[in-house]
Amino acid sequence: MTTLDTDSSAFAAKVGLGKRLQRLTLARVFTSPLQRAHRTCDLAGFGSEAEVDPDLLEWNYGQYEGLTAAEIHGVRPDWQIFRDGCPGGESPDEVATRADRVLSRVRTTGANTLLFSSAHFLRVLAARWLGLGAAGGQYLALTTASLSTLGYEHNLSNPVIQLWNDVPDLTS
Repeated sequence: MTTLDTDSSAFAAKVGLGKRLQRLTLARVFTSPLQRAHRTCDLAGFGSEAEVDPDLLEWNYGQYEGLTAAEIHGVRPDWQIFRDGCPGGESPDEVATRADRVLSRVRTTGANTLLFSSAHFLRVLAARWLGLGAAGGQYLALTTASLSTLGYEHNLSNPVIQLWNDVPDLTS
Protein backbone atom coordinates (compact mmCIF):
# COMPACT_ATOMS: atom_id res chain seq x y z
CA MET A 1 0.00 0.00 0.00
CA THR A 2 1.31 3.42 -0.92
CA THR A 3 0.21 6.51 0.97
CA LEU A 4 0.61 10.14 0.05
CA ASP A 5 0.46 13.17 2.32
CA THR A 6 -1.53 15.77 0.40
CA ASP A 7 -0.98 19.01 2.29
CA SER A 8 0.31 20.76 -0.82
CA SER A 9 -1.00 19.86 -4.25
CA ALA A 10 1.32 22.35 -5.96
CA PHE A 11 4.33 20.80 -4.27
CA ALA A 12 3.19 17.33 -5.30
CA ALA A 13 3.07 18.46 -8.91
CA LYS A 14 6.50 20.10 -8.63
CA VAL A 15 8.19 16.93 -7.41
CA GLY A 16 6.75 14.91 -10.30
CA LEU A 17 4.68 12.68 -8.09
CA GLY A 18 2.46 11.55 -10.94
CA LYS A 19 5.46 10.18 -12.86
CA ARG A 20 6.66 8.25 -9.82
CA LEU A 21 3.24 6.77 -9.12
CA GLN A 22 2.44 5.82 -12.72
CA ARG A 23 5.02 3.02 -12.45
CA LEU A 24 2.85 1.25 -9.87
CA THR A 25 0.36 -1.48 -10.70
CA LEU A 26 -2.66 -0.68 -8.57
CA ALA A 27 -5.82 -2.57 -7.75
CA ARG A 28 -7.57 0.44 -6.20
CA VAL A 29 -7.06 4.11 -5.44
CA PHE A 30 -8.75 5.84 -2.51
CA THR A 31 -8.78 9.53 -1.66
CA SER A 32 -9.94 11.63 1.25
CA PRO A 33 -13.02 13.76 0.51
CA LEU A 34 -10.97 16.88 1.25
CA GLN A 35 -10.34 19.16 -1.73
CA ARG A 36 -6.54 19.14 -1.40
CA ALA A 37 -6.49 15.33 -1.50
CA HIS A 38 -8.71 15.30 -4.62
CA ARG A 39 -6.51 17.90 -6.29
CA THR A 40 -3.32 15.98 -5.55
CA CYS A 41 -4.94 12.77 -6.77
CA ASP A 42 -5.92 14.52 -10.02
CA LEU A 43 -2.44 16.02 -10.48
CA ALA A 44 -0.93 12.58 -9.98
CA GLY A 45 -3.17 11.19 -12.74
CA PHE A 46 -5.51 9.04 -10.65
CA GLY A 47 -8.58 11.29 -10.35
CA SER A 48 -10.73 9.28 -12.73
CA GLU A 49 -10.18 5.98 -10.92
CA ALA A 50 -10.12 7.19 -7.31
CA GLU A 51 -12.84 6.25 -4.87
CA VAL A 52 -13.69 8.74 -2.14
CA ASP A 53 -13.33 7.20 1.30
CA PRO A 54 -14.63 9.37 4.18
CA ASP A 55 -12.46 7.38 6.59
CA LEU A 56 -9.39 9.02 4.98
CA LEU A 57 -10.36 12.44 6.34
CA GLU A 58 -7.72 14.27 8.34
CA TRP A 59 -8.01 14.25 12.14
CA ASN A 60 -10.99 16.29 13.35
CA TYR A 61 -9.26 19.05 15.34
CA GLY A 62 -12.48 20.30 16.96
CA GLN A 63 -11.76 23.41 19.07
CA TYR A 64 -8.15 23.38 17.86
CA GLU A 65 -9.07 23.72 14.16
CA GLY A 66 -7.09 26.56 12.60
CA LEU A 67 -4.70 26.91 15.55
CA THR A 68 -0.99 26.27 15.35
CA ALA A 69 0.73 23.87 17.72
CA ALA A 70 2.43 26.90 19.33
CA GLU A 71 -0.96 28.53 20.00
CA ILE A 72 -2.33 25.34 21.54
CA HIS A 73 0.78 24.87 23.68
CA GLY A 74 0.39 28.47 24.89
CA VAL A 75 -2.85 27.40 26.58
CA ARG A 76 -2.05 23.74 27.19
CA PRO A 77 1.75 23.27 27.35
CA ASP A 78 1.69 19.47 27.79
CA TRP A 79 -0.73 18.78 24.89
CA GLN A 80 0.13 15.97 22.45
CA ILE A 81 -2.34 15.17 19.68
CA PHE A 82 -1.41 11.48 19.54
CA ARG A 83 -2.05 11.12 23.27
CA ASP A 84 -4.76 13.69 23.98
CA GLY A 85 -6.71 14.22 20.79
CA CYS A 86 -8.67 17.44 20.40
CA PRO A 87 -11.51 18.80 22.54
CA GLY A 88 -14.70 18.84 20.50
CA GLY A 89 -12.91 16.78 17.85
CA GLU A 90 -11.54 13.26 17.65
CA SER A 91 -9.67 11.20 20.19
CA PRO A 92 -6.67 9.09 19.15
CA ASP A 93 -8.84 5.97 19.53
CA GLU A 94 -11.49 7.38 17.17
CA VAL A 95 -8.86 8.14 14.52
CA ALA A 96 -7.37 4.66 15.01
CA THR A 97 -10.83 3.13 14.45
CA ARG A 98 -11.12 4.94 11.11
CA ALA A 99 -7.58 3.85 10.18
CA ASP A 100 -8.48 0.24 11.01
CA ARG A 101 -11.48 0.41 8.66
CA VAL A 102 -9.25 1.73 5.85
CA LEU A 103 -6.69 -1.00 6.49
CA SER A 104 -9.41 -3.64 6.44
CA ARG A 105 -10.56 -2.43 3.01
CA VAL A 106 -6.96 -2.28 1.74
CA ARG A 107 -6.16 -5.79 2.96
CA THR A 108 -9.24 -7.25 1.27
CA THR A 109 -8.01 -5.99 -2.11
CA GLY A 110 -5.05 -8.36 -1.84
CA ALA A 111 -3.07 -6.06 -4.14
CA ASN A 112 -1.38 -2.67 -4.31
CA THR A 113 -3.58 0.18 -3.20
CA LEU A 114 -2.88 3.92 -3.31
CA LEU A 115 -4.20 6.28 -0.64
CA PHE A 116 -4.35 10.09 -0.71
CA SER A 117 -4.81 11.66 2.72
CA SER A 118 -3.25 14.01 5.29
CA ALA A 119 -0.29 13.71 7.61
CA HIS A 120 -1.77 13.18 11.07
CA PHE A 121 -4.22 10.58 9.80
CA LEU A 122 -1.56 8.75 7.75
CA ARG A 123 0.76 8.66 10.76
CA VAL A 124 -1.95 6.87 12.77
CA LEU A 125 -2.70 4.58 9.81
CA ALA A 126 0.97 3.52 9.63
CA ALA A 127 1.09 2.93 13.38
CA ARG A 128 -2.01 0.73 13.15
CA TRP A 129 -0.49 -1.12 10.14
CA LEU A 130 2.37 -2.08 12.44
CA GLY A 131 -0.02 -3.16 15.20
CA LEU A 132 0.72 -0.12 17.38
CA GLY A 133 -1.74 2.18 19.07
CA ALA A 134 -2.49 5.62 17.65
CA ALA A 135 0.22 7.09 19.89
CA GLY A 136 2.81 5.32 17.73
CA GLY A 137 2.09 7.91 15.04
CA GLN A 138 4.00 10.52 17.02
CA TYR A 139 7.25 8.87 15.91
CA LEU A 140 6.43 8.93 12.19
CA ALA A 141 6.85 12.47 10.88
CA LEU A 142 5.64 13.25 7.37
CA THR A 143 6.71 16.03 5.02
CA THR A 144 4.30 17.72 2.64
CA ALA A 145 3.62 15.64 -0.50
CA SER A 146 5.74 12.78 0.78
CA LEU A 147 5.41 9.25 -0.49
CA SER A 148 5.32 6.24 1.84
CA THR A 149 4.87 2.53 1.25
CA LEU A 150 3.53 0.00 3.72
CA GLY A 151 3.98 -3.66 2.92
CA TYR A 152 5.06 -7.02 4.24
CA GLU A 153 8.35 -8.75 4.87
CA HIS A 154 8.26 -12.45 4.01
CA ASN A 155 4.52 -12.96 4.60
CA LEU A 156 1.23 -11.31 5.55
CA SER A 157 1.88 -11.75 9.25
CA ASN A 158 4.86 -9.37 9.18
CA PRO A 159 3.71 -5.85 8.20
CA VAL A 160 6.53 -3.33 7.72
CA ILE A 161 7.18 0.20 6.53
CA GLN A 162 9.05 -0.20 3.24
CA LEU A 163 9.41 3.51 2.45
CA TRP A 164 8.59 6.48 4.65
CA ASN A 165 8.39 10.23 4.08
CA ASP A 166 10.12 10.14 0.71
CA VAL A 167 10.38 13.46 -1.09
CA PRO A 168 12.80 13.82 -4.00
CA ASP A 169 15.65 16.31 -3.75
CA LEU A 170 14.54 19.45 -5.58
CA THR A 171 18.03 20.96 -5.76
CA SER A 172 19.27 18.72 -8.58
